[in-house]
Amino acid sequence: MSSLSSVPRRHTRARAAGAALAATAALLVAGLSGSASARTADAAEPSAPSAAQTLRTDAAPPALLNAMRRDLGLDRQQAQRRLANEAEAGAVAGRLRAALGTDFAGAWVRGTESGTLTVATTDARDVPAIEAQGAEAKVVRHSLADLDAAKARLDRAAAGRDTADAPVWYVDTRTNTLVVEAVRPAAARTLLAAAGVDRSLTRVTPRTERPRTFYDLRGGEAYYINNSGRCSIGFPVTKGIQQGFATAGHCGQAGYSTSGANRVAQGTFQGSVFPGRDMAWVAANSSWTATPYVNGAGGQNVQVAGSTQATVGASVCRSGSTTGWHCGTVQQLNTSVTYQEGTVSGVTRTTVCAEPGDSGGSYISGSQAQGVTSGGSGNCTSGGETFFQPINPLLTNYGLTLKTSGGGPEEPPPGGGTWAAGTVYQPGDTVTYGGATYRCLQGHQAQPGWEPSNVPALWQRV
Repeated sequence: MSSLSSVPRRHTRARAAGAALAATAALLVAGLSGSASARTADAAEPSAPSAAQTLRTDAAPPALLNAMRRDLGLDRQQAQRRLANEAEAGAVAGRLRAALGTDFAGAWVRGTESGTLTVATTDARDVPAIEAQGAEAKVVRHSLADLDAAKARLDRAAAGRDTADAPVWYVDTRTNTLVVEAVRPAAARTLLAAAGVDRSLTRVTPRTERPRTFYDLRGGEAYYINNSGRCSIGFPVTKGIQQGFATAGHCGQAGYSTSGANRVAQGTFQGSVFPGRDMAWVAANSSWTATPYVNGAGGQNVQVAGSTQATVGASVCRSGSTTGWHCGTVQQLNTSVTYQEGTVSGVTRTTVCAEPGDSGGSYISGSQAQGVTSGGSGNCTSGGETFFQPINPLLTNYGLTLKTSGGGPEEPPPGGGTWAAGTVYQPGDTVTYGGATYRCLQGHQAQPGWEPSNVPALWQRV
């Protein structure tokens, strides 16, 4: 969308934050600023690690890099640079989101190596602050908050309705619209009318296939439900001393038993939500141990270091028990999709393919867990799309802790305050730690070693 001259004014406090941000040393990203190497310049904490160091992009295993080469057309160095750029871009976007306040209208990366970050705003006066951070600025009409609010109205209107002919809707930050994809356009118009959404916010686009769940029936490995259907493990987790794994809700209901790929008794579904969301978790018996790995190509271990949410346009790879490793990019966050069984909201849409039996399997960006396979359309021969249930809401819903390779101490050092390891934080959340107040920049589950004072990619001192 082209720049508009008639835009709402920003709150004074947000304007002050934007001015302060523009005056600080820029956070430079390889590709974003033309720098030869990714680095963070932070005057307050000069020794703090860069976002790429925090998110351990250097730990990406050969299996993941090879899948990115195959599916994204990258060589090894391009894949490594892309992961580092995406980590740094997420940190820049998080800082700008905090500074722009209600003006913020989304962010995305593009380019072979994700070398360009674009940040959208509703106020042209924010452009200098955005460009000072090495990002491109785009002035648009609607804020992300307004688009998300419109989508929430659409979600409520869809409850109890048959939306099979208008099965997918999402906020598309790149076009600054609420998009409804429809097999029959009339169905989309009916849904929008029922929601009372301003048509200037929306766009209806055609689609030919209806998404489906991948039922046929470490992360990515097979498990069987009630000795019948097959799904894939998402991510190993713990709840206190209980070990288990996260997976898709449509794979089984609370009380259903599971067995592993080796057909050995494994565990029991403790909770399951589907439709509405697509999340579940299984408590494993004493024969099984949770590990911080996803099953990679050739059975290689892919380390899981955290759960920081990837930016729109970022690369993401999936592991499933039917089709193994495949990669693509994040298309939209906060998507709603209608399956035959009902509508699921809050999922992330991707260009990654999947097939029956991959349901519940792992999505990972670099070393950061993203979510579990929900459904999609197409296949891994002709290509397709998929939707995944984000992992952080799942962890919050069931009080789970993601099993990670970490590297930090077993317990965080004493610092006092409200920050706590194991808590899932969303952008904008504030905590106190070590006598200071910090604002969350990117959604993640906190873990030892990721204290706010240590990770400027995730927290900003206020």
